[in-house]
Amino acid sequence: MTDSVLNVVLGLVASAISAGLGWLAQALRRRRRVERVREFFGLPADSECLIVVPRSVGTGSHAHTVTRRDAYALMWLAGLVEECGARPELVAHDAAQRGLGAKTELCLGGPVSNERMAAHLAWGLPGVLITSGPGPGSNVLVVGDRDYTADRDQAHTLLARIATPDDGRPVFLVSGQTGTANQAGVRYLVAHHRELARAHGRNGTFALVLRVVNPEAYGPDMVELAADVTAEALRRPTANSGAA
Repeated sequence: MTDSVLNVVLGLVASAISAGLGWLAQALRRRRRVERVREFFGLPADSECLIVVPRSVGTGSHAHTVTRRDAYALMWLAGLVEECGARPELVAHDAAQRGLGAKTELCLGGPVSNERMAAHLAWGLPGVLITSGPGPGSNVLVVGDRDYTADRDQAHTLLARIATPDDGRPVFLVSGQTGTANQAGVRYLVAHHRELARAHGRNGTFALVLRVVNPEAYGPDMVELAADVTAEALRRPTANSGAA
């Protein structure tokens, strides 16, 4: 074998090794990213996740119907679970009588349309109160001494992660003031989960209020962080509190 042929062969071998090492490094990085996502959501491969479905609230709504916006949000949640290699289980809000920690739970909707959401707020985020608003079907999100109302220019979503006892699987809450706000909250969770994990830890509890800007014009696409209300949400109101 001449020197020129030998150099060509060695060059090809070096290129193949370099390409193989590059592919391996990328595969390891992808695997680490997936493992971090699984850890944050409590979704190891082949596990099951509970997605709690709210009912549609309105005149003539059937007890087991959901709004179009909530259906879109549920599709995003199911896609997130499947991306982690887990299996989503959709359960109606009034048929999810089970404990916490055995499965990751993704709970969607306000406490009026979702009994499970009402129970989670009372147990895990006692400083959060969602009350009836001035208009039909509207509500006001109250956290501590701050009130968040919805109008033509904005709506709000409570996005929370609650750690369960004994290092169990977490509970995620997406409670929007409207169906559009629910969808916006889910999309924010899917798009920003890495930032949330860095800011709050992969096993921590947090509660955020998101602002949906001009939902009539922009739908669920314009979302910004309004406030981190974790401390206020975890604080149980005193007996003489006006929020009681």
